[in-house]
Amino acid sequence: MSEIKKTDSRPKRAQMHKPPRKGEERPSPVAALKPGLQSRQAASKILAAVIERKTPLDGMLDQEHGNPAYRALSDADRALVRAILNSALRHLPRIRAAIASLLQTPLPEGARALEHVLTVAATQILYLDVPDHSAVDLAVEQAQSDPRNRRFANLVNAVLRRLSREKQAILERVRSVAAMPAWFHERLVAHYGREQADMISEAQLVPAAIDLTVKTDPASWAERLGGTVLPTGSVRLAEFSGSVPSLPGFAEGAWWVQDAAASIPARLFGGLAGKSVIDLCAAPGGKTAQLILAGARVTALDQSSSRLRRLRGNLERLGLEARMKEIDMAAFQPEELFDAALLDAPCSSTGTTRRHPDVLWTKGPEDVEKLARLQERLLRHALTVVKPGGLVVFSNCSLDPREGEEVVARVVADGLCDRVPIAATDWPGLEEAITEAGEFRTTPAMLQLAPPFAGGLDGFFAAVLRRKP
Repeated sequence: MSEIKKTDSRPKRAQMHKPPRKGEERPSPVAALKPGLQSRQAASKILAAVIERKTPLDGMLDQEHGNPAYRALSDADRALVRAILNSALRHLPRIRAAIASLLQTPLPEGARALEHVLTVAATQILYLDVPDHSAVDLAVEQAQSDPRNRRFANLVNAVLRRLSREKQAILERVRSVAAMPAWFHERLVAHYGREQADMISEAQLVPAAIDLTVKTDPASWAERLGGTVLPTGSVRLAEFSGSVPSLPGFAEGAWWVQDAAASIPARLFGGLAGKSVIDLCAAPGGKTAQLILAGARVTALDQSSSRLRRLRGNLERLGLEARMKEIDMAAFQPEELFDAALLDAPCSSTGTTRRHPDVLWTKGPEDVEKLARLQERLLRHALTVVKPGGLVVFSNCSLDPREGEEVVARVVADGLCDRVPIAATDWPGLEEAITEAGEFRTTPAMLQLAPPFAGGLDGFFAAVLRRKP
């Protein structure tokens, strides 16, 4: 059994619920739970699903079809669970290091459930505005209520109380630990260098701001919404916690939510007025809308009927129209070739960790390699659906060069197309995002802004290719 490192306070024994006296009504299991316990249990279950079974977080937090333990909670408790999980997944390596620093020996093999209890509680103590005593008491109660962890209840109590007492010193001690899985941080170091890799690691700890792509007049909408115009032409809102649909302009379709980096690929074609353009992986439709507004005749493809319904609904709100087709793009053979194609390819999504902190824990090196092979196959096919001399913009939201630079380099080397360099002078304020090869490479550490506006943008890769005659 693990032991806590020597400390000057002895763990207190957690109190057990007393059985009802004769004649008293026995409370239901739910009624007998200490207030707040269900939310911590739900957080531990969902954390386990992310870490152990690689289950994406969004689906489990769905209001209607999500994890049953989550759906059983009140709105306030659901909000707390989301806060715990997002913070835990962002800071997980440091939380684990903090807990380990207080143990003389590692936790027993197979004690995953115990590790999740400690992680949920440590997250509250180190990173959330939750009273420490509440986090400790509920973690002890949670351990007592689980036969797998009952014998560790005193250990949980002692570790967390010491963590509470020494939190500032411990936070300072673990600051040097990269806040992402080691495999991914090592890849970033290899490609970007250690300084940039560490900056990206720190930047993804800050939740993403809300960026809007507007139909017209970004400056006017920035003034109206209290935002600022970014180098991409997007409008970034200041700190915002309300309902997006309640904002001016939403109902009339004047704008849509789209991270600034995600708005870049559709802007790389140049003039599109009157041209035929195909969006090969179109849903949810933000880039499709940009292409339509640029004057293109757009065909939108997606292999998912539900995603196409979402795309159609989004375009209807915006008052825009596109021809839609439900098909796997790899099987698509057009009757007539297009002037241009946008391929925002499926990827590991490692550039979106500011809003999806589970990504680095549900994906691994094998996923990156598999997706890179898929992207290369799709890019080669995309070049066949445009006319000779036609443009293909290839993009994705991965930070890993295996899914970006290396894919494009192989296709260009085979003589199928030429790379059309992107000029840094065309992107004032984002010059650092243009690579020596003339490709776009954004990271969460770029685009630093003055308060009250959060800096950063999603990690994105984009390249412009021209099919050879």
